[in-house]
Amino acid sequence: MIILGLDPSLSCTGWGVIRADGSRISHIANGQIKTDTKAPLPDRLAHLDTVLAAVIADHAPTCAAVEEVFVNDNPQSTLKLAHARGVALLACARGGLPVGEYAPRLVKKAVVGTGGAAKEQVQAMLRVLLPGAKVAGADAADALAVAICHANHRPRV
Repeated sequence: MIILGLDPSLSCTGWGVIRADGSRISHIANGQIKTDTKAPLPDRLAHLDTVLAAVIADHAPTCAAVEEVFVNDNPQSTLKLAHARGVALLACARGGLPVGEYAPRLVKKAVVGTGGAAKEQVQAMLRVLLPGAKVAGADAADALAVAICHANHRPRV
C-alpha cells in the first residue's frame, strides 16, 4: 500500500509518501508546496491543487491521510487553513483516493507514543522509522507522520 500523507497549510503544505507492507514502512518521497503570500487567495489555492495533482500522478498512492483542522486563536488563520485542507481533500477525491483524517494529537501518539510530543520529537522518531530519508522540512516531516499514523490505523486485510 502506498500512502500519501498531507499536512495542509496555505503558506506551506507538506506532503509525504510511504510504502506500508504489513507492519513495515519505507520512505518513497516527500516535499513542501509553498504558495506566494502576495498572490490572491484563488491563485494560491489553484497552485496548491496543481502541485498536489502532480504528486498524486507521480507517486500513484492507493490512499491518503490528511491532518484535521485545529482551531487557532486567529479566526482568519483557521479559515485559511480550512481552505487549504479543502483543496487537499478535493485533490485526493479527484485522484480516487480514500482519505483518512487524523487529529494532530493522534498523529503524534502514533509516531512518538504520546499525543503531547514536540515537533523535534516527531522529527527524531522519523529518522528512526524512515532511516536515510531526506526530509524537505518541518511541514514535510509532519506529512510523513500523518502517513505513518494512517499506516498504523488502517484496517488490515
